[in-house]
Amino acid sequence: MTQRHFALQVTVGTVLFLVLVGLVIQQMRTPPAAPRQPVLERLARYGPAPDFALVERSGRAVSARDLRGRVWIADFIYTQCKDTCPLQSRAMGALQTDLKAYGDLRSVSITVDPENDSPALLSRYAERYGADPERWLFLTGEVREIRRIVQEGFRLSAAPVDGATLDPVMFHSTRFVLVDRDGEIRGYYDSNDPRALERLRESARRLLAGKA
Repeated sequence: MTQRHFALQVTVGTVLFLVLVGLVIQQMRTPPAAPRQPVLERLARYGPAPDFALVERSGRAVSARDLRGRVWIADFIYTQCKDTCPLQSRAMGALQTDLKAYGDLRSVSITVDPENDSPALLSRYAERYGADPERWLFLTGEVREIRRIVQEGFRLSAAPVDGATLDPVMFHSTRFVLVDRDGEIRGYYDSNDPRALERLRESARRLLAGKA
């Protein structure tokens, strides 16, 4: 190898190294792309929330008409749940605290185990999470009606245990559903994702302020 050939190789290698270093520095300086917002967590219109007539933990009847004119957040739990439901209820409690300045916001937790979750059991469950009886409703009813509300009304998952037709519903969606004053579904939010819960807070504030 001649000295000239060797010098050329060194020069080319040096240039390639400098180009690589420049690309690395540029990549480090470029801010990461913002994570894409899931489609269902955008404030949009997803159709009407289902009509229903259920029983609240206090024993009084509550219907969808009673919630008209208010913004509300629905979720689905059952009192014997040991995994997702406690997390959901803690997250719902935090939402109530963060949005307590808005007197017309309601939280609505519907049991997916109505054969076992009596109003008395729901009342004890609610007390565990410091649920305000006026602002946070816990509802139960007939198995078929609950299943209709979840699956046909909110279009979420709800499957009976062991696939038995009339067994209590146990497997269920953990999403929070945001409903506006006109009874229209405006978004579905992952209750296990802090970023989704922040988007829910912002969406709820916009609806409560009449800005969406």
